[in-house]
Amino acid sequence: MKSNLNALIEFRYGIYQSFKQARDALFNLVDALASEDRAQSLPELSLSPFFERKWSSTYEALEDGIIDTQALQRVFIAHLPQRSSVPLIAVDSTSIACPKARTSEDRSAQYVHNLPGSVKPVTYGWQFSTVVALPEKPSGWTYMLDQRRVSTATTALQVAASQLSEIAGQLPKETIALLDRGYDSAWLWCQLSLLPLQGSLVRLKSNRCFYRPAPAPTGKRGAPRKRGDKLQPNDPASQFDPSGEAEALDPAGKLVRARFWKQMRLKDADWLTLTVIRVERPQAADTKRDPRISWFVWIGDDHADLVMVALSYVHRFSLEHGYRFDKQSLFWGDIRVRTPGQFERWSWLVAIAHNLLVLSREIAGTSLRPWESRHRDPSLQQVRRGMNKLLPLLGTPARPPQPRGKSPGRAKGVKIGKAKRFRVVRQAPKMPPLVPM
Repeated sequence: MKSNLNALIEFRYGIYQSFKQARDALFNLVDALASEDRAQSLPELSLSPFFERKWSSTYEALEDGIIDTQALQRVFIAHLPQRSSVPLIAVDSTSIACPKARTSEDRSAQYVHNLPGSVKPVTYGWQFSTVVALPEKPSGWTYMLDQRRVSTATTALQVAASQLSEIAGQLPKETIALLDRGYDSAWLWCQLSLLPLQGSLVRLKSNRCFYRPAPAPTGKRGAPRKRGDKLQPNDPASQFDPSGEAEALDPAGKLVRARFWKQMRLKDADWLTLTVIRVERPQAADTKRDPRISWFVWIGDDHADLVMVALSYVHRFSLEHGYRFDKQSLFWGDIRVRTPGQFERWSWLVAIAHNLLVLSREIAGTSLRPWESRHRDPSLQQVRRGMNKLLPLLGTPARPPQPRGKSPGRAKGVKIGKAKRFRVVRQAPKMPPLVPM
């Protein structure tokens, strides 16, 4: 326990060093967020015994603070929890709705899931791309590696490629990246093929088309064929002659059949070789949430265990549980700040508090409600309730507040005009062209 405690103290000191301005208020805000489980706003966080300043300092920390995100990213990776199996990471994007924030800059239209059919599934706000390390069991115990806002001048695919290129070199080479069908993009797949990882597994859309290797020249007149026969997930007639087939049991003990086609190519990027995997689960309900047949593309080591790779995709849903905890318990998207920069700082504080809870799991203990089961694995919120006992043992590198006297206030005669209004950016940015490797 002592070594874990020392590692946690080292993690907190590294976090503190990554704060370049307003570091004491920022660090107090992290401790308050990680321990005050009943707070639902920034002023309520100031009521925590670990926030030594007044309530207005919560907003001032986000306005004046400066965070070295590269240093913070290195601290995250240096304390990455180890998995007993192959390391898995996942990338996804989520929207932060602020439809009425007309004084906030760089908002765009965001799709809203799971709304009634009579409601238009569109809101306005910011989009964030997140890279996490996945836990051993599917759960909300994800570990943040990077969190970045997607500006209206870029796309989530471009931001994801940039994040992975920065992180991949610092991770074990056997790491696998998991991405959902929103990342079905030839441009992104070319970027993923350059990463120093074992590979990337991307779920496919049903209308994707691949081509088999071109057949040998026949010697007849005319140019030889550039591509072989098609392979399409939505065309059973094209799904012949697989490179291999296998059967296995998933973690629940249910049968899974896998077929795969190697050396597949795309029309737009025929220099890139891919492996297409078809996964069939006979006992699935065959609904949108529980499909019987799923298609994936594997970009990486040709000698990898493709059945194991395909079965690992179920761990990607842990990212959704992590998002839910951040938004519901850490009220990630509920605070009211004006500028995108302020919200980016808040997003980093949420990521720090999330990781602090993950690293404190073994030593913080859990605080259970009378109706909560003691036989289940602890949740992040239960560990959060136990942080009040752990934080005094860890101490804090933050300095106590220094009284500075009474503020002189606003100068006489100064007129404060209305804040500038910004329009919602509705034009989607274009993807960069494909460049042969």
